[in-house]
Amino acid sequence: MGLLKETEFVCLDCEFTGLDLATDRIIEIAAARFTFGGIIEEFDQLINPQHPISVESQQIHHISEEMVKDAPTIDAVLSDFFRFIGNRKIVGHMISGDLIILNHEAKRVGMVCPLKPENCIDTLRLARHYGDSPNNSLGTLAQHFNVRYTKTHRALDDVHINITVFKRLVERYKTIEDIVQILQKPIEMKYMPLGKHKGRPFSEIPLAYLQWAAHMDFDQDLLYSIRKELGKRKKGKSFAQHTNPFLEL
Repeated sequence: MGLLKETEFVCLDCEFTGLDLATDRIIEIAAARFTFGGIIEEFDQLINPQHPISVESQQIHHISEEMVKDAPTIDAVLSDFFRFIGNRKIVGHMISGDLIILNHEAKRVGMVCPLKPENCIDTLRLARHYGDSPNNSLGTLAQHFNVRYTKTHRALDDVHINITVFKRLVERYKTIEDIVQILQKPIEMKYMPLGKHKGRPFSEIPLAYLQWAAHMDFDQDLLYSIRKELGKRKKGKSFAQHTNPFLEL
């Protein structure tokens, strides 16, 4: 049994040239090895992506093409980065996106990415399970837990914030197995995280919208939550019809 307070984790974050995980590239890569006692060691490196950085992306992380023009390319950094992570449990916010682009970058330069989804703990999904924050962005979670939050969106800054948020999200648990058990199953969310009903409880969203959303290509937690709400309403309607046969007249 792996006790959380005795485990060494690594938290990672990447900044990208744009918002398309299939085509964009890494411009900054950061990680920190940590325990519940504090940070042990850090890794932070700007990357020359040899690719334009979109204006939208620069507005988020404020990394310009001038800042990365003399930085190493990804092939010179990835091996050291993967060694830094090793086989530790990986913590990240929306970690699946980082893994997708790390796999693409590794493949592009003839390497194999050793980081596996089953070895990752996604603080976004933990926050959904926690359920008491108005939304689950890292910035909002930081405010919710009174964590000092810098709005620079630089990779190492986000790593530091994510570590503190992670510790707060898992306060009620003792072992890694507790966390793994939660993340193995779809998580029922309280609030709609996107679209025109963003931030509304699922119980308040119009039926037609839920029926449409149930067929979209959303992640497993969101689809589970939508279909769970549809199931509740179907049961509620059946009960109402049973107790009031004149309801549909």
